[in-house]
Amino acid sequence: MATFQQLAILCLGASTVLAAPSDRHNGKKTPKVSPIKQISLGPRPYWLVDQMDEGLLKNKLASCSEKRMKPSDWSISHRGGGTLQFPEHTYESIIAGTRMGAGIQECDVTFTKDLQLVCRHAQCDLHTTTNVVAIPELNAKCTTPFQPASGNTSARAKCCTSDFTLAEIKTLCAKMDASNPKATTPEEYLSGTVGWRTDLYAKTCSEVPTLKEFISLVDDLGLKFTAELKTPEVPMPFNGGNYTQAAYAQHMIDEFKAAGIRPERVWPQSFLYDDVLYWLKAEPKWARQAVLLDESGDEPGTFPSAVARLKEYKKAGVRIVAPPLPYLVTVDSRGRIVPSSYAVEAKKQKLDIVTWSLERSGWLGDGSGGGYYYTTVANVTNGEGDVYNLLHVLAQDVGVIGVFSDWSATVTYYANCFGL
Repeated sequence: MATFQQLAILCLGASTVLAAPSDRHNGKKTPKVSPIKQISLGPRPYWLVDQMDEGLLKNKLASCSEKRMKPSDWSISHRGGGTLQFPEHTYESIIAGTRMGAGIQECDVTFTKDLQLVCRHAQCDLHTTTNVVAIPELNAKCTTPFQPASGNTSARAKCCTSDFTLAEIKTLCAKMDASNPKATTPEEYLSGTVGWRTDLYAKTCSEVPTLKEFISLVDDLGLKFTAELKTPEVPMPFNGGNYTQAAYAQHMIDEFKAAGIRPERVWPQSFLYDDVLYWLKAEPKWARQAVLLDESGDEPGTFPSAVARLKEYKKAGVRIVAPPLPYLVTVDSRGRIVPSSYAVEAKKQKLDIVTWSLERSGWLGDGSGGGYYYTTVANVTNGEGDVYNLLHVLAQDVGVIGVFSDWSATVTYYANCFGL
C-alpha cells in the first residue's frame, strides 16, 4: 500500500514530502508543501473548444489557447477536481485538481465509528469507493456485507464510514467510484468503472484522508476550502449518545478553527437546511459563506416549490444557494439556452449561486443528451463542445460565482478566458 508520503513524492516531488500517517495521527505538523504556481490544463479544454459549433463563443475561447493560465476561485474542485480520472477524495485527485487551477478544494465530510471526520462523498459509499469488501474481516463489519449476484438479483453491499474506526479506514485503498452488479466475488464487485472514466491512475493504493489531513494539505497549497457536511445515513444522535446533528455540524467547523483557518477562506455547505440554520445562529462568522445545497426540485412537480422557497432562504439569512446545473437553465422558443425561473428568482432575492457538477456526465454526443446534469437542455445538447455553451450561460446570464467540476481544467480555461 502506498502511503501519503509516497504519494506526495510522486505528485509533488521529493522536496515536499508529507509526513507518514502515523506522524499526522500523533498530531505532528507535516512539512510544508509549496503552492502550485504553474498550472497545466492538459489537452481536454482545447479539445472541447475544437468540438464546438462555429460561432462567436468558439472564436473567443479559441483566442485564449496561448494564454498563460492562472488558478481561479470560480473553478471549484468536485471531490478533488481530478475525479474524472483519479479516485475521488484522494491526494492524487486533489493535486490533479490543483494542477488544473482549482482555487477552492472540496472535502465531503462524514464521521467514523470513533467520531473522526473523513472525506467521503457519502457516509455509506465505502463499498464502491474503496476495496473494503475484498478484506474479509472488514467486509464482515459492513452494514450489509457483500452479497453476490444470483439469478435476477444484483450483487450488493453497503459499507459506511460509521461501521469502522479511523484506524480501520486507514487500511483501505481508494478506487474509482464504481461496482459490478453482476459480481459473484468481492474482487469482481470492485470493477465496473464506466468507459468514459479510467482506472489508469487507480492502481496505486491511496488512503482515505481525514478532514484534518485535507485542511493541512490545502492550506499548504495556499488554496481555499469548501466542506460539505454529508447527511447522515444512520440515526442521530449516533449510537444513542451525545453526537447529535448539531454536534456534528459544530465538529466540522471546529476542525477548521483548530487548524487556524480564517472563516473567509471556508465555504461550509450542506443539503440540510437545519445545518445552515445552525451555523447562522451558532457560528455567524463561518455562516457568512455557508452554502445551502438544493436538490428539493428533483421529484416530479416539486420544482415550482423549490423556486418559491428561495424567498424563505433569503429571509432566514442564507446568502448562497447551490442547485445542480439543470435547475439554472432552460431552452427558449428559439432553441437557446437561457436562465430558468430558479435562476431568475435567486437573482431577484439577491442570492449568490454556486452550481454542480460539470464533467460528471458521460458522452454528450452519444444520443443521451448528457444525462441528469443536462436534463433541461438535453434537446440542444448533442456534442462534447456543448459543455462550453452551458458554462457560458451560467457565467454570463445566470451569474454563478463558482462551478464544481470533476475535471477542473474545463472550468479554469473558461474562467481565464473571460477573466473570472
